[in-house]
Amino acid sequence: MQINAIIAQNPQAPLVYGTSSLRPLQKGDIRIDILYCGVCHSDLHMARNEWGSSHYPLVPGHEIVGRVLETGSEVTCHQPGDIVGVGVMVDACGHCHFCDQQEEQYCEQGFTPTYNGIDRHTGELTRGGYAEQIIVDQHFVVSVPENLPLHAVAPLLCAGVTVWSPLKHFNLQPGQHVGVVGLGGLGHMAIKLASAMGAEVTLFTTSPEKGEDARRLGARHVVISCDPQQMADCAHRLDLILDCVAAPHSLDPYLRTLKTNGHLVLVGIPDAPHPGPEVTPMVFRRLSISGTSIGSIAETRDMLAFCGQHGITAEVEVIAGEAIEEAFRRMLAGEIKYRFVIDMKATRWTNVGS
Repeated sequence: MQINAIIAQNPQAPLVYGTSSLRPLQKGDIRIDILYCGVCHSDLHMARNEWGSSHYPLVPGHEIVGRVLETGSEVTCHQPGDIVGVGVMVDACGHCHFCDQQEEQYCEQGFTPTYNGIDRHTGELTRGGYAEQIIVDQHFVVSVPENLPLHAVAPLLCAGVTVWSPLKHFNLQPGQHVGVVGLGGLGHMAIKLASAMGAEVTLFTTSPEKGEDARRLGARHVVISCDPQQMADCAHRLDLILDCVAAPHSLDPYLRTLKTNGHLVLVGIPDAPHPGPEVTPMVFRRLSISGTSIGSIAETRDMLAFCGQHGITAEVEVIAGEAIEEAFRRMLAGEIKYRFVIDMKATRWTNVGS
């Protein structure tokens, strides 16, 4: 089956309209009419092959909200008309240690990404949400709370669950103190979710002008991380830090803000290694540095239910598909608060094949 899509044909060329194919519907599959798809920074990395792993033609997009059109004969969890979401992965081996523990994001064979992966059914390249439709195994399709504005739900499928996962893994409790490094797509969701979970949130930023917005989102404190005195005043205050900055930087100043037994969790992936941390304070105060991937399907369901109960969505700007290159440019320049979302129904497919 052929569908309209927004396609990266090679690393140098702008994305263009074209057609893409869907695999035949399997017994456990769901065919989804895509309503909205978030624009993640990783989409730009992949479209431009900045990680050296892109295969073309490439259809980006892994923050998908849509309506069920059709289900396979063995589908039990969704039916036509349901509003559903698809995130970063669409398959996994299903039987390794991590899959058995419902942590498919750490599948020992590697999960199948929503796009630029190898489809386990056909052996062909998976294609993502910058398109009219998608077919996904039912296990990797989640229900979306319909009390939330659907366009603002889309980024929860990646940015939201990516920061939710470490908050839950490290058992965040009401009254604990959480630091968030960087106010962007990930950071703004970390502030919203941690504060709704009852934490006292501190934003670390190099930009004083972001303070007002951080407080609007739920941060109690704003610390200018390039100000030595402000960082010193924050010493030994925090239980957990989510570092959402995807650029190399020293971790030592943030380690000094942690209480004994505190955790610094790396969420952003830099394009070069961070400078090595000073080991001595880690040893004498039993501090830890860890990383986290996207969340599991179970965590995604829990996160969406929590967001539905608390009225939490992403801060978004909605665009049509023809604006994707301008969105990439503005995203690189930091000119978005805090996520672009493509409205597929507002996208004009008149120049498909051009």
